[in-house]
Amino acid sequence: MVLNLLNPKFLLLSFFLIIVFASGAKAQDPYQPYRQDWLKKAEDNKPKLVETEKQPVSLVRLEKDPAAFQGWKAVNTDSVGKLYNTSFKTQSGVVVDFGEHLTGYFTFSIKALKGTADGPVRLKFTFGEVPAELSVPFDPYKGTLSRAWLQDETVTVTEMPADITIPRRLACRFVKIELLGASPYFDFHISNMVFKATSSVAFKPPLLATTTPQLIADIDRVGLATLKECMQTVYEDGPKRDRRLWIGDLYLESLANQFSYQNNQLTRRCLYLLAGLSADDGVLISNVFESPEPHAQAGSRLFDYCLLYGVALKEYVAATDDKQTGLDLWPVAKKQLDIIRKYAGKDGMMDYQKAGKEWWVFFDWKDGLDKQACLQGLSIYALNQTYALAKLLGKESEVDDIQSLAKKLKAAAYKNLYDPKSGLFVSGVNKQISYGSQAWMILSGVASKQEAQTALKALPTVKDAVHPGAPYMFHYYIAALIESGLKAEAKDALQNYWGGMVKKGADTFWEVYDPNDELKSPYNFYPVNSYCHAWSCTPVYFIRKYPEIFQR
Repeated sequence: MVLNLLNPKFLLLSFFLIIVFASGAKAQDPYQPYRQDWLKKAEDNKPKLVETEKQPVSLVRLEKDPAAFQGWKAVNTDSVGKLYNTSFKTQSGVVVDFGEHLTGYFTFSIKALKGTADGPVRLKFTFGEVPAELSVPFDPYKGTLSRAWLQDETVTVTEMPADITIPRRLACRFVKIELLGASPYFDFHISNMVFKATSSVAFKPPLLATTTPQLIADIDRVGLATLKECMQTVYEDGPKRDRRLWIGDLYLESLANQFSYQNNQLTRRCLYLLAGLSADDGVLISNVFESPEPHAQAGSRLFDYCLLYGVALKEYVAATDDKQTGLDLWPVAKKQLDIIRKYAGKDGMMDYQKAGKEWWVFFDWKDGLDKQACLQGLSIYALNQTYALAKLLGKESEVDDIQSLAKKLKAAAYKNLYDPKSGLFVSGVNKQISYGSQAWMILSGVASKQEAQTALKALPTVKDAVHPGAPYMFHYYIAALIESGLKAEAKDALQNYWGGMVKKGADTFWEVYDPNDELKSPYNFYPVNSYCHAWSCTPVYFIRKYPEIFQR
C-alpha cells in the first residue's frame, strides 16, 4: 500500500499531529517563555562583594579539654611576630588565629632567612572553623561526603621570595601550617599572612535595646556573623561546605535579613535564580550553583523545600511591596501547590508513604523522625501562605480551590493525628511524639491556641519525645512557641539552645547541634560538618522581630 502524501486528509492529519506535538512539548516546560528573563534578572541583582583585609591576631596551641566543644580548645601562646621573625623550621605545626570566622582568600609571604634557596619547600595548610577540625586526623576518611570539602591544601614553593595566594576560597578562623619538606642547606620564614574576607553585607543593622540581656545580645552577635558569612553572591548554606543556594536556607536567611542587613536585592536574586533553574515540569530543584554558570543539582527534589518557596516569596513581597517580582514568580509558587494536590488523599491525609518513596522528605537531620505530621502540617501551611501571596498580588481567582483543600487537610490532621488524651499530636503508625510534629501542627493552625500551649508544655515531660537534630528544626519549634503565646518559654528555649553554642565558643552557629552529642554528623565524620551554616542564623529574626520578648 502506498500513501498519497498529497492527500488532503493526510495533510490535515499531519498538521494536527504537529500542533499536538508542539503543544505537548510546550506543556512540558511551563516556564519556557520566562526562564531567560528570570535568569537575567537574577544576574542583574547579583551584589558586589565587599572585601576586607584581615590580619591574624595571635598564635594558639590546641589542647584537649573534655569541657570544650568536641573536646578541643585553642589557648593563646605568642604574638604573630614570633612566627614572622623566626625560622619556620622550628615552628612546624603552628596554629594561627584570626580571631573571627572569615570567608575568602588566604595570602602569605615566604622568604629565605639564611643561605640560598636551593630546592622547593612543601607546606601543608589546614583551615578550621573550630579547634577540633585541626586536631582530628582527616585520614583514613570515612565520611559520606567528598573528602575534598575538608580544607587542607599542600603548597609547593619553588622560588623565593614569593607572595602566594591559595586559589581555593576558604572559610575558617584558624590556620595550621606544617612543613612537609625543605632543603637542609637554607632557612626561611613565613610572614604577611592576610585573609581577604568577602561578604555582600554592606549595612550595619540597628543596635538592640539597652535592656537586652547579655546572653541574648551575644546570640544576636553570633547570628549576625553567621548570616554575614553566608551572604555571598547568593544566600549560601555554608561558606565552607556545599557553598550553594538551597530553598530551605534561603527562606530562613531572608527572614533574618529582613530584620538586620536588609539586603533585599540578594533575596530577589535568589528567588529568580531558583525559578530560572527549575525543572522542565515546573517543579523546583532543591539547590542551585552559580559557577561556572548557573545550574541546578539535577534530580535533587526535596518535597518540603518546594513548598517553602511560595512562603519565602510571600514574605519577600509583604516586606518590600515589590509586587512586580511577586507577579513574575507567581507561576512558580502556584505550580508547587500541584505537589500537594497530587498527594492529598480523598480522606484529607497526605500520602506520606508514597511521597517518601518518590521524594526526598527532609524536615530535619534526625534519625528516626517520623515525618507524617510534619508533612501534613507544612502542606496546610504552604496552602495558606500561598493564598496570602495570591491576595497580595490579586491572584485569588487562580487558586480558588486551595482554601477548601487546606480546610480539608486541617480537619483530617486533627482527626487522625491529635491525641486528646495526652494533648499531643502523634505521627505515623507508631504514633511517635516529636518536637517537629507539634511545631508543624501548631504553625499550620491545626491546633487551637489552648491545644498548642498544652502540647508544648507537655513535650518536655515525654521521655521518648524526638528532639530537634539541628537548628533548622529548632527554628520552627521557637516559631511555634511564639505562635502559641508561650513567650517566656520561647525566650528560654532560644537562650538554652543557641546560647549553648555561644557558651561553647561559637563564632558562628553550626549546621548540626545536639547538646547531648557534640560529635553528631549526618555525614559520618564531624569535621566535615559546616560550623557556619545559614539555617542556624534565625535568632537574629526572632530577637529583632519580637523585641518585647527577647530584648527585655
